[in-house]
Amino acid sequence: MTSKETKRKPDSGKKNEVYGEHSLILHNDDVHSFDYVIEALIDICDHDYEQAMQCTLITHHKGSCDIRKGKFETLKQMKDALTERELNTTINTQP
Repeated sequence: MTSKETKRKPDSGKKNEVYGEHSLILHNDDVHSFDYVIEALIDICDHDYEQAMQCTLITHHKGSCDIRKGKFETLKQMKDALTERELNTTINTQP
């Protein structure tokens, strides 16, 4: 009688560890034009025109939009740059 054994890698204890995902959220205001916000998203968040337009429309109609996901440090720099342009943003962390 023969049996096949399956070799396994040792368990490192890091099975799909997730430390939380950070999101940069743009909030609606009644001050800035669509073109102004679109330009800021292209310049600061590296959106293409279509993506920036969609985020701007979602923000306008729903009150806010998740405009970028990533590392906190990167999003903080983008948040600060958007704040300099007087746009209201927050960074959320999903557990």
